[in-house]
Amino acid sequence: MSLHNLRTFRVFPKRYGFFPYLFLIYLVLPILNLRQEDGWKQIIGYVLLGIFLLTYRQLYMTMHNRFYTFWLSLQMLIVLVMSIAYDPSYLYMGFFPANFIGWYQDDRKFRIALGLLVVVELVPVFYHGMLGSSGALYFLPFLIIMLLSPFGVRSMIRRAELEQELDQANARIKELVKSEERARIARDLHDTLGHTLSLITLKSQLVHRLIDKDPAKAQQETKEIEQTSRAALNQVRELVSNMRAATIPEELRSAETILQTAGIQVKIDWYKEEKMTEEIPALIHNIVSMCLREAVTNVVKHSQASHCWIQVERTKEGLCCTIRDDGIGVQERQADQTRKSGGNGLKGMKERLALLEGQLTIEHGEGTLVVIEVPLIEKEQVNSK
Repeated sequence: MSLHNLRTFRVFPKRYGFFPYLFLIYLVLPILNLRQEDGWKQIIGYVLLGIFLLTYRQLYMTMHNRFYTFWLSLQMLIVLVMSIAYDPSYLYMGFFPANFIGWYQDDRKFRIALGLLVVVELVPVFYHGMLGSSGALYFLPFLIIMLLSPFGVRSMIRRAELEQELDQANARIKELVKSEERARIARDLHDTLGHTLSLITLKSQLVHRLIDKDPAKAQQETKEIEQTSRAALNQVRELVSNMRAATIPEELRSAETILQTAGIQVKIDWYKEEKMTEEIPALIHNIVSMCLREAVTNVVKHSQASHCWIQVERTKEGLCCTIRDDGIGVQERQADQTRKSGGNGLKGMKERLALLEGQLTIEHGEGTLVVIEVPLIEKEQVNSK
């Protein structure tokens, strides 16, 4: 095995986390039981357990693979052999194949594998004559749980797959919406500005020819070019005003979803959406929304917090947004380095807020507090400008 293969080798796939390792705890009892055996029987027992461990790993590595059934069948065969040749207590190893049976997506393979598990578990019971003993009553509840567990595993897997498909569908819808918006903007620009800009080009060429021959006519054409360019500028303004800009209420709802998805409990306090829409200009909505998004992204990625509080309120000075978490915070030296390097998007937030004469304040203690303050200008004054 090469050095590269040694570095990339994994006992279990990374996507399953620590779960495969935790399940190995249930092999402690079979290992201890084998210590009571002697000679070749003990050696063969350890060999069978070693092969069982190999099947356990290979079932994770060959999930949805054509060799999956082979390794599962071999695992059940080892359970059957050890339960008959050694002790009925090895029947509890059936929980291992029961878990893997639930991974079958094909109904026919699922039923066949479940039927084989029933045979593997019942044959040793009859072989050792356990039906009339107290051990059978003790084993019966575990057998029922064992045979029902594949259905539970299968249900969880299907639910996870459906959630994944739903996330993929939502992502696809968002991409389609963006693509359609781009196409709409391109059509509008082409339809509204194409003719106007072509007209300006033609008139500019005409002015170039007339400037020596007929200066008065050339001067008249320049006035028409000015009028045409003003009309084009108005068309651009109409297009920009019709574009859908992000609003603070929408960003707050998005932040709530993102934080909850990340396992962070969130509480959001903000005044009425109707007033927020009426009193705050679209430009402020857009810039503050981007800053909120950046702050929430930092909470999710860097804070290691379990709670987050977001408040948006109208003050005498303007609009104030606070984002507070109970995460690890940042040491002062790290904060200075972050400010110098513009890390975590803080530099971008400050630059955006500077356009509105706004301020960004960050406090570090038990968690992190981010305060965004923006002065508000009445819409009538903005429009008059």
